[in-house]
Amino acid sequence: MTEPIFGTMVPAMVTPFADDGALDLDAAQSLANYLVDNGADGLVVTGTTGETSTLTDDENIKVFEAVVEAVGARAKVIAGTGMNDTVHSAELSKRAEAAGADGLLLVTPYYNKPNQAGIKAHFEYIASATDLPVMMYDIPGRSTMPIEPETIIALAQHQNIVALKDAKSDYQSTTLVLANTDLAVYSGDDGMTLPLMAAGAVGVVSVSGHAAPRTYRELVDAASAGDFATARQKHFELDPIQRAVMTHTQGAVAAKTVLQWQGIIPSARVRLPLVAATAEEQAAIKADLAEGGITV
Repeated sequence: MTEPIFGTMVPAMVTPFADDGALDLDAAQSLANYLVDNGADGLVVTGTTGETSTLTDDENIKVFEAVVEAVGARAKVIAGTGMNDTVHSAELSKRAEAAGADGLLLVTPYYNKPNQAGIKAHFEYIASATDLPVMMYDIPGRSTMPIEPETIIALAQHQNIVALKDAKSDYQSTTLVLANTDLAVYSGDDGMTLPLMAAGAVGVVSVSGHAAPRTYRELVDAASAGDFATARQKHFELDPIQRAVMTHTQGAVAAKTVLQWQGIIPSARVRLPLVAATAEEQAAIKADLAEGGITV
C-alpha cells in the first residue's frame, strides 16, 4: 500500500466568506492553523465542502496560496481542482501546482454522465497535466456515475494517481480496490472511517472533523495502530457529531455554522445555491452536538 503522502486525518476545509460573501482569506488561514494545531496533517481546500462550484478560478488560487502560506510547512495541502470540464480542470490543476499545492483532489466528472472509458480518460488527462500526486474522489451520490472498481484498478497504474477518496458506501467495491491496488484509500464518508480502516484504508477526508478534529485524530491513530477497542470507542463518541454536521443540512452549511458557534470563523456565510441553516436545523445540530459533549 502506498505511503499516505497526504496525511491521514484530512479535513475537507470550508472556504470562509465575509458576511457580504467575499472571500475571507485571513479566516481561511486562521482555520487552517486551528485544524492543524488540533491534529490535521493534511487539508483538502476548495473541494465540495469548500464550495468550489461557486468560486472563480482566481478565488481558488487565492485560497490555495493562503493555506499553503499558513500551514504548508506543517501539513499537506490538497487542491480541489476537479470539475466536469476536463481541459479546464487540467488548467486549474497547473495553476494549483504553481501556487504550491502538494496534491490534487479530482472528483468524477459530474452531470455529463460519461461512461467508464470517458471517466478513465478524464482522470488520466488531468493526472498527466502536472507532476502533482492525485487523489481520485469517487462519490456517485453527487457525480451520478461511480468509478467502477475495475476502472480504479486500471487508473492506479498511472504514476501520479496515488490515492482514492471513497464515498461510494459500497464496502465490497472498496475491498476489491484495496485488495488489488497500492492506492492510499481514504474514507470520504465520516461514519465509514473505522470499517474502511479495518480493511486497510489509511485515514479520512472529513467534514465533521471541523467540529472535533482531536477525536478524529485519536480514531485514526488508534485504527492505524491496530487498537480497535480504542478506535471503536472514538467511533461511538463521534457518531452524534457526525449526525450534527452531516444529516440536518448540507455539510458546508452545518460545518460553517458549528465553526462560527465555536468562535473559529467569524461568519457562517455560504454562497447560493446554498443557504443558511434554518432555526429548526440549528436546533437539531445543537442537540446532536450536546449529545457528543460539545456545547455551543
